[in-house]
Amino acid sequence: MAQGQPGGASRVRRRRSAVAMMAFSVLAVLARVTPAFAATPILPAVAPGYGVGVFAPGVPSAREFAAGPPGLMFVGSKTAGNVYALSYDPLSPTKATRVRVIARGFEMPTGIAYRNGDLYIADIRRILVVRDVLHHLDAPAKPEVIVNDLPWKEGDHDWKFIAFGPDGKLYVPIGSPCNACYTGPDFATILRMNADGSQRERIASGVRNTVGFDWQPGTGTFWFTENGRDNLGDDLPSDELNRLDKVGAHFGFPYCHQGDLADPELGQGHPCERYTPPAVRLGAHLAPLGMRFYTGTAMPELRGGVVIAEHGSWNRTGYAGYRVIGLPRVPTTGTATAKGEIVLMNFLTPDGQVTGRPADVQPLSDGSILVSDDRQGAIFRLVGKEKAS
Repeated sequence: MAQGQPGGASRVRRRRSAVAMMAFSVLAVLARVTPAFAATPILPAVAPGYGVGVFAPGVPSAREFAAGPPGLMFVGSKTAGNVYALSYDPLSPTKATRVRVIARGFEMPTGIAYRNGDLYIADIRRILVVRDVLHHLDAPAKPEVIVNDLPWKEGDHDWKFIAFGPDGKLYVPIGSPCNACYTGPDFATILRMNADGSQRERIASGVRNTVGFDWQPGTGTFWFTENGRDNLGDDLPSDELNRLDKVGAHFGFPYCHQGDLADPELGQGHPCERYTPPAVRLGAHLAPLGMRFYTGTAMPELRGGVVIAEHGSWNRTGYAGYRVIGLPRVPTTGTATAKGEIVLMNFLTPDGQVTGRPADVQPLSDGSILVSDDRQGAIFRLVGKEKAS
């Protein structure tokens, strides 16, 4: 679904300007320590036996994580236009010891990836890289533009989630600029490319909007979340967790949703049997964003499974999502409906109030899980039953 604020319009209205597009040419002071918000972030409810704490307040519109070396976590943002570096004690990662703004002035730099000492940043049209970022956290070098022509149209879903795969390639999604339409083969896709931006390849099509993916340990299979279209009612279509079994697969958008639901406006002449169905139907209007496979030992009930941040609904009768869920098992073939999910964190109060919007998840080496909340501008840390007791 489109990711607007609860009860508001989904479209993010942006002022497009030459200043914004030049990004770092108009940077102010770099590497400032971000002041904490005046209000203490509201803790979400957690599953029985689990624990949660504030890892870092004062991280406005926090989105994707990119793990650096032990003791350093990078965080992208959406409306704030910043990229953050969070320092912490890797032996006792209870909270960040320092939050730096290491880059500012971007247009929705939600997507970031760390590789071999360099930090890659994706805004809505470009991919840039800050070389040797570890040695320049207090005075980062001007980023190098490696891609300046990502497909773009005015509309929605142009923010990114990026990551390097086991093949050393950089994976970059190109969302649909609309709720439900066909705008050509360059949109609603997932690309991969070399680290320098060369040799771009389309690995998946028919993907309305993915803002989270990971590779399954052991198999190397690529999995990704997908936000379904809006305006078909409270309970349709289901958002998806998808598995890419074949490069070049088409996942149905805009013609077929959730694997078996023809689009009422565009589906005629496009039977769902032509397209790759989802691996898991998660439910409607949950807005699943960041996801990671969990390989730690602190939460054995999740080991080998998937943790997903559900950003939450905006256009249904009652709110849905606003949770972090764990799927202990994912299917290796066919399509399943999410079963046995564990609601690890819940940002909806019993009386229906929204306290936060989880955007990404990142397991740490001790088995705890960081969760970004772009509504409160905070990072939370979830711990398992043993550490919470």
